[in-house]
Amino acid sequence: MRVLFISSGNSKDGISPIVKNQGESLRRAGISIDYFTIKGKGIKGYLKAIPTVRAYLKENRYDIIHAHYWLSAIVASLAGANRMVVSLMGDDVKAKRWFRWIIYIFHHISWSRTIVKSRDMYLSLGIKDVYIVPNGVDLDRFRPIPKDIALKEVGWSETKRHILFTSNPDRVEKNFTLAKRAFEYIDSENLSLHYLKDIPNERVPYYYNASDVVILTSLWEGSPNAIKEAMACNVPIVSTPVGDVEEVISNTKGCYISTYDYREFASDIKKALEFGKKTDGREAIKHLKSEIIAKKIIDIYKGI
Repeated sequence: MRVLFISSGNSKDGISPIVKNQGESLRRAGISIDYFTIKGKGIKGYLKAIPTVRAYLKENRYDIIHAHYWLSAIVASLAGANRMVVSLMGDDVKAKRWFRWIIYIFHHISWSRTIVKSRDMYLSLGIKDVYIVPNGVDLDRFRPIPKDIALKEVGWSETKRHILFTSNPDRVEKNFTLAKRAFEYIDSENLSLHYLKDIPNERVPYYYNASDVVILTSLWEGSPNAIKEAMACNVPIVSTPVGDVEEVISNTKGCYISTYDYREFASDIKKALEFGKKTDGREAIKHLKSEIIAKKIIDIYKGI
């Protein structure tokens, strides 16, 4: 089976690690995967790519076109793609209501199958005939690493404790303001706050394992990979109740669902620090192993 992944190519690495990791898991399962990335900012930038996508699809034959994020899917639809699977990733459902109106139209007139990443996304979208398939986790890459080795790899102090914010603080929806206010409220000289920005995906496991607590303060999410990756590394977590986070971490000791009050968030960070050891998160997410999720996606392909 030949499958084309269509997605944004605007990130530093050209393709989102989330999309690439899913494609590679399908490749390992025997699916032929090619990637087509769209480089353009905003709706106008994407729409300008339609002729290029149309020409590519005429020259290359695929059994399935799998588009990631709503704008990439719309471009593929308007370029004439058939047998389309569309993965909605979070922002496209949670950010703005008019996004959902456009998704509703294309879902019914153009897309063969639509995937959302969590039940929260499913309820927000309000379309019954969609599939809930979270992103998988590469448990070979994201694994526990001795902390002393991880600290040396990332260059952090061995005498301090470390909190890791799981995203680029410049992204408004990631709500770094809450993380910063909670950190400042704790007011400890023995504590450092770090964030992930422009870090190659293959190095991210070292950052998780060097951390005493991983935090997520987002205003909305679909099914945040950072949480599952941190769980795979057995690191304590504090998160706001977004996407499927509560479902993923709530039964794991050392992991806490908090609120948007910076004082309460700070209190939960202290609880996670006091937990003071590795969690059993890896065991709790073994059902999200990338190979298992790949099989579910292949079943969707076969249904078309």
